[in-house]
Amino acid sequence: MAIHYRQEDKTEQDTKNKVYSQNTHCGDRMKLTSEKLPPGPCNTSLSQYAAKNQKYFQWRKEKTGVDYMKKIIDSPCPRVRHLQFAAAYNLGRAYYEGQGVKRSDEEAERLWLFAADNGNPKASVKAQSILGLYYSTKEPRDLEKAFYWHSEACGNGNLESQGALGLMYFHGQGIHQDTEAALQCLREAAERGNVYAQGTLVEYYYKMKFFTKCAAFSKRIADYDEAHDIPMIARVTDCLPEFINKGMAMASFYHARCLQLGLGITKDEVTAKHYYSKNKHNNYSLRIRWTLPVTTFTKRSWALVTSHCFSSLHVSFLYPYEG
Repeated sequence: MAIHYRQEDKTEQDTKNKVYSQNTHCGDRMKLTSEKLPPGPCNTSLSQYAAKNQKYFQWRKEKTGVDYMKKIIDSPCPRVRHLQFAAAYNLGRAYYEGQGVKRSDEEAERLWLFAADNGNPKASVKAQSILGLYYSTKEPRDLEKAFYWHSEACGNGNLESQGALGLMYFHGQGIHQDTEAALQCLREAAERGNVYAQGTLVEYYYKMKFFTKCAAFSKRIADYDEAHDIPMIARVTDCLPEFINKGMAMASFYHARCLQLGLGITKDEVTAKHYYSKNKHNNYSLRIRWTLPVTTFTKRSWALVTSHCFSSLHVSFLYPYEG
């Protein structure tokens, strides 16, 4: 499924670097989840020390975390090789978000490419998936690269990328349009717990007028509890909470439509209002058509992504929900 893409020449890259450097709106950038480093005696002892000295680590943690990541990546010691991919991913995230270092898209991309290691399944699969998201949101977008990296990550078991591939196949983004391949990816991702893929299938059933299936499937998703289920699903599936939320909103909207119009289910306008209200925070309505794949959302939408922790030898960078 891999796609070969040409390397950009220096002039094109310099032009893109100039565009990136002019973007100073750090608050509108996507917030990513971290990749935990493999456990070890050093990690555990440092974690215990940090827990006993929280006040000190409260203001020292950003600089200390970045320094640790750099030392791991630059270390020639073969015993830390297994740590370097995760460290490179997390340091790339720090550069992308401007946390503890000066923000740099170029450095983030370089570190993520190192962490992804040409699709090596023993490298950072999360870096492979994030490169798929990165290449489809940066300007100008490179959807062939996005598809390539989502393919690599999906082949290595990444659930977020499996759902993204389904949407890219659906809309012919970075690859020829293939509805059969799209549905296969989405159904497999949905069965594995990708809520955004589930919501997308609900929309597909509605548009194809499979109303009974749409009404039954959408209710299961719409009945998730936003406050408690989203964090739990994010932990279990490693999917971004922003897209879990959107999948729930899609399901709530289409279940409400089925109830309001009596499509595939007994008409019930009172209950329909309840399900409409569940997605009001996501601004999902008939005016919005969800025809763009998960990989082509704007930078503003990424600002709503909940970030968990930025692990550096178990010294964490904690970010609150935004929205």
